[in-house]
Amino acid sequence: MKNQVIVFQGDSITDVGRSREVEQERRPNSQLGAGYPALVAARLLRDRCRDSLQFHNRGISGNRVVDLYARWRRDTLNFRPDIISILIGVNDTWHDSIPGNPNGVEVPRYARVYRELLSWTREVLPEVKLVLMEPFVLPFGAVQEHWLPEMDARRQVVAGLAQEFAAQFVPCQQVLNQACQEMPQEYWLADGVHPTLPGHQLLADAWLKHCQELF
Repeated sequence: MKNQVIVFQGDSITDVGRSREVEQERRPNSQLGAGYPALVAARLLRDRCRDSLQFHNRGISGNRVVDLYARWRRDTLNFRPDIISILIGVNDTWHDSIPGNPNGVEVPRYARVYRELLSWTREVLPEVKLVLMEPFVLPFGAVQEHWLPEMDARRQVVAGLAQEFAAQFVPCQQVLNQACQEMPQEYWLADGVHPTLPGHQLLADAWLKHCQELF
């Protein structure tokens, strides 16, 4: 399929230094950051160079699901994308650990807001293809022990929403767990949350594997 518009959305794991300068012009395939969105785009732009694919990265560091919802129309729906990829959830847990001023989003509310975001998307763009990436952590660095069961619950939410909304599901945690049998966890994630360069390649490879039927 030709002339597809693909938007990547999420937090710092998606952002990874992508440029804000291209936002107003909505210039595709430009300054997509140093993470998995750029790696996915580079691979597909090379392999499908005749298909006029247009990639946009609109991840913003620090975002929770409620922040994503607040900017969803401006930063996603207005692009009229054919494919939307979402990775969100770790800050909903992490921000609840801020000393003296917690600002996380509990799992039931995370599920409600995420579902509303996807329902809104289906209303506006009934033919859009959705990609839901599983939120992930590894137990070291910034990650606290009490995060682990909560992140498990968020992953269950995302897996359920992927089924409910007929979305492609990318099992990031499973991919990382398997990769840790090859190399230590610090090789893949810098602090238990943010991927290293090979970690981003791992995510990009998983995205391409699970989403190849969308193109």
